[in-house]
Amino acid sequence: MPVPVPALGSFEYVAETKEHLPWADLVTLDLSLYATPKGRKELAKTLITAVREKGFFYVRNFGVSQEAVNRQFAIGKAFYDLPLEEKLRYVPDNFDKGGFNGYMPAGRIISVDPNTGLKDKVEVYNIPKFNGDFTHDHPAPVLRNLPEIEQFVRDLQTKVVEPLLTLVAIALELPEDYLRKMHQYEVKSEDHIRHVHEVLETPYERQRAALELGTRAHRYIYVHISSAPATGLSAFSAFAKIASVSDLGSFTLLFRQPVAGLQIQDPMTEEWKWVKPQNATLTVNTCDALQLLTGGYVRSTIHRVMPPPKDQQHVDRLGLLYFSRPHNDVKLATIQDSPVLQREGYIKNPFEASGNPVPTMEEWTFAKQKWQRTGYLGPQRASKEVLPGFPEKVYT
Repeated sequence: MPVPVPALGSFEYVAETKEHLPWADLVTLDLSLYATPKGRKELAKTLITAVREKGFFYVRNFGVSQEAVNRQFAIGKAFYDLPLEEKLRYVPDNFDKGGFNGYMPAGRIISVDPNTGLKDKVEVYNIPKFNGDFTHDHPAPVLRNLPEIEQFVRDLQTKVVEPLLTLVAIALELPEDYLRKMHQYEVKSEDHIRHVHEVLETPYERQRAALELGTRAHRYIYVHISSAPATGLSAFSAFAKIASVSDLGSFTLLFRQPVAGLQIQDPMTEEWKWVKPQNATLTVNTCDALQLLTGGYVRSTIHRVMPPPKDQQHVDRLGLLYFSRPHNDVKLATIQDSPVLQREGYIKNPFEASGNPVPTMEEWTFAKQKWQRTGYLGPQRASKEVLPGFPEKVYT
């Protein structure tokens, strides 16, 4: 039975930038080849190379229509058009303990120097799984579209996440369902779909931000640099210096909104490269949980969000992401069943190598969420353990 489609305002994508940027050279995975054993084998070889060398890649022919994606952007826009007072009713009660489902207003992250008064400009709305483990108390633009959102999320699980998990398992010479069994939709995990809104900064805020040194990944403030550093960035972004981290789950799916901003740090060269929004594709990255489960064989790549090019700085930026994570009770110990990991010597992750307890995915999720909000915004911004055995730092 088709999901009812309530009326929504239209969402218009902005024009792509005409700036000449140093784009990352990422592979594209064509999931139309997934249907045959031969195709899966070819895709697995391509994918494992991508996630070992870059940690980011594109996916096309993934079975979700552009119309469905556009509808999700329109739902996000309708939510962010609500008055702030209405949105604040949906801030999670456990925010200070790492809670993240619901609304997180802009201004949560205060600048390193509190005397500047600068805060981040990013609003976030997270919607958890529809498997019965989470309540769904939402404002009207989300609530009346909930069946459609659920269908969209379940399609991502079956048409994107599960095929990618299967391909990684094949590459590790594991049974095809090995990783899928850790990521079943009906089992409790902290997967969620996220709507992000980055608000335009005023000239006054940019001027005040000249005193700053940066802020965390996905939440930026501006810094003045007298001359463009040798980073490959064009002049318009020479005044930006952004701190960056990795994602904490298995896969992050980023839907195309053609405002340039995402950069990755190439693991081989340590150079920062822009990720180009591609037509009819998803941008996907592997994250901490897969890195831990494979003893570092799969990369969780450092990335950041930069101010957009000059020809796109006049628009607010909307984002749509999906975060896939293992079940909450999965221990993030290195998989010992993979012949590949055994042959290559990837047999211990940092927890195991240091003799510390290996956390469950639930423990890792809430510890790192809390660390991201409080652990590295102190006066010294020094490296600090997320959990015993896993020191984390801010990458700049």
